[in-house]
Amino acid sequence: MEAVIQKKLYEAMFLIDSALATDWDMVISTLETVLKKAGGEIVSMRKWDERKLAYDINGKARGTYILCYFRADGEKIRDIEKDVQLSEHIMRVLILGTEQQSPEDIEKDTPAVKAEKKKEEPAQETANDVETAQAATEEPAEPQETADDTETAQAATEESTEPQETADDVGAAQAATEEPAEPQESADDVGAAQVDTEKPVDSQESADESKVNQAQ
Repeated sequence: MEAVIQKKLYEAMFLIDSALATDWDMVISTLETVLKKAGGEIVSMRKWDERKLAYDINGKARGTYILCYFRADGEKIRDIEKDVQLSEHIMRVLILGTEQQSPEDIEKDTPAVKAEKKKEEPAQETANDVETAQAATEEPAEPQETADDTETAQAATEESTEPQETADDVGAAQAATEEPAEPQESADDVGAAQVDTEKPVDSQESADESKVNQAQ
């Protein structure tokens, strides 16, 4: 029965030539090869910072530090260190046991991450300032009238008074309110009426009476 190997948590600080660290995929591939060869399980790997070295190493004045957390058998740590010494890309490594390290501590921002965030903040603020300035200079567009608004406005402008009466309508109304005047009698009508009211004289009787009077 094989014994179960208890892997412990380790913190490793790898030093890489800054000229090579620009190729991040290559750096990750190199470190993964060294750690997995020793049976290590990578927990986290991030760029820590780029700094000037206290003294030249392999003719290099600057180096990039890579912070890595991994789990491995304690007996394999020496193998990892030997592989680093033989590597052409890794200049140095420092490995420490860190069982007490919490997940929050592992995920803390490194100096390199903080520097990147500071660079992004001014750029974001500048973009926001530009948008604010543009919004302030733009005149608010008047809302377009809808069909309902247009009809309402037209209805409001129409006169509510009834149409004025025409001259013919006024004349007709006045004529309707006046009492009808009786038609004036003409001269012929008056004469005819007078003739009708006079008692007709029998011409024969007058002649006879004249004769009688003459005879008497």
